[in-house]
Amino acid sequence: MHPIYPLLPDLPEILLLDTHADFLPDNDNWHTDVTFTETPPLAGILAAKRIPTSGGDTLWSSCSAAYEALSKPMRAFLDGLTAQHSVAKSFPPERWQNDPSFKERYERAVAKHPPVNHPVVRTHPVSGRKGLFVNEGFTTHINELSPGESRSLLDFLYAHAGRPEFTVRWRWKVDDLAFWDNRVTQHYAIADYLPERRTMHRATVNGDKPF
Repeated sequence: MHPIYPLLPDLPEILLLDTHADFLPDNDNWHTDVTFTETPPLAGILAAKRIPTSGGDTLWSSCSAAYEALSKPMRAFLDGLTAQHSVAKSFPPERWQNDPSFKERYERAVAKHPPVNHPVVRTHPVSGRKGLFVNEGFTTHINELSPGESRSLLDFLYAHAGRPEFTVRWRWKVDDLAFWDNRVTQHYAIADYLPERRTMHRATVNGDKPF
């Protein structure tokens, strides 16, 4: 269950992602879902319910492929670093706290989810492959570096993970269903369809603590 997004009244396990001109999308950046928790989701499941006449595609990026494409010295440098993740980075108070329909839910979410630290490079618990585990949506800084070093390195890693050779792009049709491994991917919902409407239903699978 997501701490901020609305849920379907008759199916509280399902998130409602309903974006349009009066409720702008906020997931049009590269992100891994809910990394601001100690145990981010293992997987995400997304169902298309209302699709604009054009646009609204979703991109996924392989964080394992991105990590493995780095030079050996860069991989060695990143191993052992940790980064902080915060709910407030993708859900800033100026939008969510000022909306009466979300204010109470938002304040509970921020109080319940203080910033957490995760490894910059995560090991997949099944395959054993390593993958980048920082994302533009929720990562605020790398703990072991100075602010300037952290910003420069994160900017590089964000751009690197989004390179086309690590990505796939899905053009939605109504009732399409996507299922992805949230531990080793990022995704980007392209916001090129406004003022049309895009409605999706999402479920997440509980995960464990990254290592």
